[in-house]
Amino acid sequence: MPDQTLPEIDADYLRDELAALLDIPSPTGLTDGAVAHVCGALQAMGLEVALTRLGAIRARLPGAQAEGARACVGHLDTLGAQVKALKPNGRLALVPVGHWSARFAEGARVTVMAETTRIRGTILPPLASGHTFGDEVDRAPIGWDHVELRIDARAETAADLEALGIAIGDHVAIDPQTEFMDSGYIVSRHLDDKAGVAAMLAALKSLVASGLTPPVDCWWFFTIAEEVGHGAAGVVLPDIASLVAVDNGTTAPGQNSRETGVTIAMADQTGPFDYHLTRKLVQLCRADGIDHQKDIFRHYRSDSASALEAGADVRTALVTFGVDASHGYERIHMDALTSVARLLALYALSPVEIAQDALPLHDPRTGA
Repeated sequence: MPDQTLPEIDADYLRDELAALLDIPSPTGLTDGAVAHVCGALQAMGLEVALTRLGAIRARLPGAQAEGARACVGHLDTLGAQVKALKPNGRLALVPVGHWSARFAEGARVTVMAETTRIRGTILPPLASGHTFGDEVDRAPIGWDHVELRIDARAETAADLEALGIAIGDHVAIDPQTEFMDSGYIVSRHLDDKAGVAAMLAALKSLVASGLTPPVDCWWFFTIAEEVGHGAAGVVLPDIASLVAVDNGTTAPGQNSRETGVTIAMADQTGPFDYHLTRKLVQLCRADGIDHQKDIFRHYRSDSASALEAGADVRTALVTFGVDASHGYERIHMDALTSVARLLALYALSPVEIAQDALPLHDPRTGA
């Protein structure tokens, strides 16, 4: 049965936080603005907040004991691009930040985040004029070597670009083009994983409002380099026994994910998730009546993978909100986000069922 002492997820708060996050550019490598925003949201709830040296966020929701702590993790960084070269024609060559197709970059409005200025522009194929090139536009190849960035400033040579303050390595932030629909659908770039972060914040708001104390400390991590594979590599603390990653699930042919409810991942490209932790999350969904389904992602990894590869001794699981056209023109439904938030809050409050996880760590070097 649902826990009536846990307030319902505040969907308006979740939506407002998602809108605010989507409005803050945060391609991997340039995430300070999003980090500052989330720190402010956490501190407004009265939570302890600390930053790692690299800039990821740790926030602690105190529990009855510290040992055997739990954690939830989502990432603030998004896909983007960097300036690879200043072209002789006054345009910019690009390389992607994160893994995404240039097919979805064509036509994107962007901001070049130069050292001393911000300049708007559009990513285009070199053959961009139908009036000039006719059917050749449709036959042009797709790829990052076959697009260029046209900036909205007078620039006809590489020297003109230098004079504007643009340099190789400058970050390029891709406009999200966000739309919130009355039907509950949300269409935007960068829902991966800003939607997950908004769901985590909504779960925390519900937990804080409940006044309930979790059985163990529950940490909330917000990482800044998941899209390039580092993710949670440096955030997990020794007392944490289990880690639940929050990210997008792929609604596509051959997948079981949906844009409603919670999709619980059973495995990704790094292998199966922890049997006991995954089963616990499924049971929480069943007990609370949360719509859910299971899926396996063969071409996908999340923050949990980077934590394990860094040597963290934790159980891991992955809960997702279904996204159509992931790493492209993404779409989700608010139902999935509120469902994920509800599950995270219930997980934080749920009893510890594996006694070993609540015991202090044993150090074989000292016998302690």
